[in-house]
Formats: sequence, structure tokens, C-alpha cells
Amino acid sequence: MTYCVASMMNAGIVFASDSRTNAGVDNIATFRKMKTFERQGDRVIVLLNSGNLAVTQATLNHLDLAIRRETGPNLMSVGSMYEVAELVGAALRSVRDHDTPFLIQSNVDASANFIVGGQIFGEPQRLFLVYSEGNFIEATAETPYFQIGEVKYGKPIIDRVITAETSLNDAIKCVLVSFDSTMRSNLSVGLPVDLLSYNRDCLRIGHTWRFDEHDSYMTSLRKSWGEGVRQAFAELPNPDWS
Repeated sequence: MTYCVASMMNAGIVFASDSRTNAGVDNIATFRKMKTFERQGDRVIVLLNSGNLAVTQATLNHLDLAIRRETGPNLMSVGSMYEVAELVGAALRSVRDHDTPFLIQSNVDASANFIVGGQIFGEPQRLFLVYSEGNFIEATAETPYFQIGEVKYGKPIIDRVITAETSLNDAIKCVLVSFDSTMRSNLSVGLPVDLLSYNRDCLRIGHTWRFDEHDSYMTSLRKSWGEGVRQAFAELPNPDWS
């Protein structure tokens, strides 16, 4: 299992993904689940993925090959983020059509999902969720974020904090707290966490971080959040049974 989230505000977009792909008593593997494509001044595209690792890696390889071969539309040649989402969906569908019949024979789940976001010169920043079937939806002001993977534990904090007016720094804190909540409740999600912050209209990758178990900021954030939750709970009024 995995957990990835991207949140789009007026100020920009925050992307984050964990790195755990297998969890068990003696089987834990780490793979990066964030892929970036950049041509400064022209486009920034960020892909987050969850699901079957072989399927997601094959999909990313299809997209990379299309860029190198320059034989048709690719992520670096199309003129809109909508077309980017179409290309990701088509590549994912192609890989699943090829692999699923063989994976079914071994009862292996071939599903995978992508969050696709960024900005191309000439249009606003955009954010999409690409489903396993290759179709997709776009984020709106009413639904400014997407999650994939183990989503239920981190959703409540994002619902309470993220709005269009949220600053990038506040969104970063909120996203990291959502990861802390998820990791506390599900061992299949774990550090390191990769995070990327994109400033609207800058058309270049902004700040990137990798938070591991030794990161002082992540440790401080988790401690402060835990203490804050306990204090807020202690200050809640008792029920008035009378």
C-alpha cells in the first residue's frame, strides 16, 4: 500500500508521496513514487503513483520512451495539462490491457492510479486524478486536493484545513500531518516522504524535500501535533448531562 496526496491552492500546488511498497514482518521495500518533468519557463509536470509497482513503472517507462522517440504527442510536446492527463491515462490503459490477463492467473491486483498536476505555459495550474481504467477527473475549487492509496486516515485533517486561500507553508504542514496520521494507523505507509512545492505561474520546480526518520523538522512536527491534539482534547467541554 502507499499514500500520495496533492493539494492545489491559489498560491500553488503541494505534492507528497511515501516510499513504501510492501509491508510485512520481514518484507519492506522502498521506491520513489514521485516523477517530475520540467522545462523551465514552459512546463512543470508532477506524477504521483499508487498501486501495482510493475504497472506504474511500466506506465512511466512508456511516457519516457515517447519523449525520447519524439514520434508523437508526449508529455513535453502537448499544449495543455488536460492532454498530459490523457497521455498518462492512455499509457496506463495500454500497460494494464497487456499485463492484466497474466496477472489475473496469479491473483495479482493490476490496478494503479496516478495524480497528475502542474502547469504549462499559456494556461493555469491544473490537477487531475487518473483512475486505473485510464479515465480521469480534475480538481476544482470545491475539491482542491486528491489522495491515492491509503487515503482514509489523512483525509480528516486535509478536509478541515485546506482551502483555496491556504498558503503553501500551511498546506505543507497539513499534508505532513496527514502523513503522520496515516503512518500511525497503517504500517503499510512509511517514511521517507517525498514532498514538492510548486509556486503558481513560476514554471519551474520549487522546493523539494525528502523527510526520513532522522529529519529534525518531521520529528518536531509530529511531536507538536501529537501534543496539540492531546491538549485540544483535554480542553473539550464535558457533556452536560443535566
